[in-house]
Amino acid sequence: MEKIHTDQAPAAIGPYSQAVACHGVLYTSGQIPIIPETGEIKEGCIRCQTKQVMKNLQAVLEAAGTDFTKVIKSTCFLADINDFAAFNEVYGEFITDKPARSCVAVKDLPKGVKVEVELIADLD
Repeated sequence: MEKIHTDQAPAAIGPYSQAVACHGVLYTSGQIPIIPETGEIKEGCIRCQTKQVMKNLQAVLEAAGTDFTKVIKSTCFLADINDFAAFNEVYGEFITDKPARSCVAVKDLPKGVKVEVELIADLD
């Protein structure tokens, strides 16, 4: 098992790793729209926040030697299900190979953000 870390994505805000690689599979922790350089939340609409989340995930994938084309499964959390269509527009710009996915609305997300996404990706 290998812990993955990159300064190009936000540092963990708790006792967890950005991602863990195990037996040829990468498991990312959920990413929220934190700007890595400042540690601040990317303010704005769901599109703005989703773009930051996906950029953060891209950095973690790259640190592990993989990319969005190798994503097997994503789990997406929205603070408001009415943001589903707008979220999908941005998500679809980054993940085009249509992996398995769950997308649910939740009561609250850390730091009051609108979106959080976690990924499972192939490393082979």
